[in-house]
Amino acid sequence: MAIATTQLKPALEAGSIASLAASDGCAQHALVHRLTLPGAAGRDLADAVHSICSVHGRLTDLFEEAGRRPVADLDSAWLSDATAAFGIERAYLARLTAAVGPLPSTPGQAESDAAFAAQRHTFDMLARSDRAGCSIGAALALVIDWHAFRRILDAAASRAGVDIVASHLPDEIAIAQIATAPGATAPVRRAMAFGAQQTFAQHRGLCDLIEARASARDAL
Repeated sequence: MAIATTQLKPALEAGSIASLAASDGCAQHALVHRLTLPGAAGRDLADAVHSICSVHGRLTDLFEEAGRRPVADLDSAWLSDATAAFGIERAYLARLTAAVGPLPSTPGQAESDAAFAAQRHTFDMLARSDRAGCSIGAALALVIDWHAFRRILDAAASRAGVDIVASHLPDEIAIAQIATAPGATAPVRRAMAFGAQQTFAQHRGLCDLIEARASARDAL
């Protein structure tokens, strides 16, 4: 699901991570709205939890890798707190994955598994990128989109009777301050925007896939 650099160029030149989040983030995706409605199907919530866990439930994450790639003149102190906070998110996600029950039977499961694997690979590439700022931009975008994913996870927790865990990730205001902090050079800011937009693109693809899986089940 990776997007070619040439396709990203206009957006990279056009704006900040905040503007990219407004246009490309998954907060406004129809999936988030549908699954947070009171009447959302339990199997669709369960499938979303399993799908998010498949992509982001591993021990390796963007925050740890970005922390290993500090950028000169760019304050990365927030990454330490974000790494610990996302560890809490992963534990919450793991409990939810067990609580919602098995992955719903869905046509085309092999294709879905291949798509999840491709996304994991893309996130690994972003996290380990040697381009200064890329992994930090990807980590910032993950926090932004995670707030939207959290709405789905909390809806699933309420349905499954699991206590909702408070999030300690930076909020949108803090992320905006981090993303626009002085010190980063123009090449670093472009790399941060590249990492962010790639992350947003992967998450939109994940939401689209979850929606497609729900449609496939409904068609049975």
